[in-house]
Amino acid sequence: MTVILLALAGGLGAAARFVVDGLIRARFRTALPWGTILINVSGSLVLGFLSGLVMRGQAPESLLLIVGTGFLGGYTTFSTASLETIRLVQSGRTGLALVNGLGTMAASVLAAATGVWIAVLLP
Repeated sequence: MTVILLALAGGLGAAARFVVDGLIRARFRTALPWGTILINVSGSLVLGFLSGLVMRGQAPESLLLIVGTGFLGGYTTFSTASLETIRLVQSGRTGLALVNGLGTMAASVLAAATGVWIAVLLP
């Protein structure tokens, strides 16, 4: 049953990524891939929060498995962020490539830490 829930959650996460990215791309036409950045940072925040809840014993590990690995694994996309960074380099936008690659990584790690911190502060 866990494998089925994991697969369903992953599919929902991928669909959510498609919708969120499409909405952002339609509103913000820039070279910087804001959709992918927002997706990876928000996914990291939620994963950090869920991990913090599990660490505190406030949520079952199965929730982290299904939502974290399944939904957020389908939602977030390191491979797309990497490819978009390479495309920026290829188009001569090295500064934007650095902002995208390093900025997304730093913001995602900070978001994950913030998520854990929020979960730990809950009563």
